[in-house]
Amino acid sequence: MSSSTSALVIAFAGIVGTLASALLTQRSANSNKLRELERADQQRREDRAYQAEQATIEGRRACYVALNISARLYQTALTNYLVAIRSGAVTDEIRTDVDEMRRDHRARHAEAQMLVPDAVLVSAGTVNSHLSNLYGILRRIDIGEPEPGETIELAAEARRETWDALSVMRTVMRRDLGIAP
Repeated sequence: MSSSTSALVIAFAGIVGTLASALLTQRSANSNKLRELERADQQRREDRAYQAEQATIEGRRACYVALNISARLYQTALTNYLVAIRSGAVTDEIRTDVDEMRRDHRARHAEAQMLVPDAVLVSAGTVNSHLSNLYGILRRIDIGEPEPGETIELAAEARRETWDALSVMRTVMRRDLGIAP
């Protein structure tokens, strides 16, 4: 091989090497960029999933707060109703208060039925049943048409049982939110 051919081969190899180096560098940069984009996309998906989970938890928490408040206010109104019946001092204002608290609780319970997990729903249903039962007893005593065995003492016992059911419901809700063990 002549020196000019050798020089040409060496020059050609240098050009090919330079071009191959630029091509490999570009390919490596593209590959790195693709990995970065995939990591960023994965991070966005994880962030969205976390935010969705947090929104669900916050929605449940708000529902639990509203349900707990409405149940306790309804229970308090029923307690006032019981005391008024016992003392013979039932007024239209007391009846109206009970009816308002009853409607509000029913609305919060209906909302909870669409949002909460089964364990909480069972506990909330128990509270709702206790409150409805107590309301029925008190209402029938108030209008003078109690069923056999329905007395103010039975209503007082039902009221105590309702407080216990409220306590259980609150614990189940707190456990669902990860607040209580």
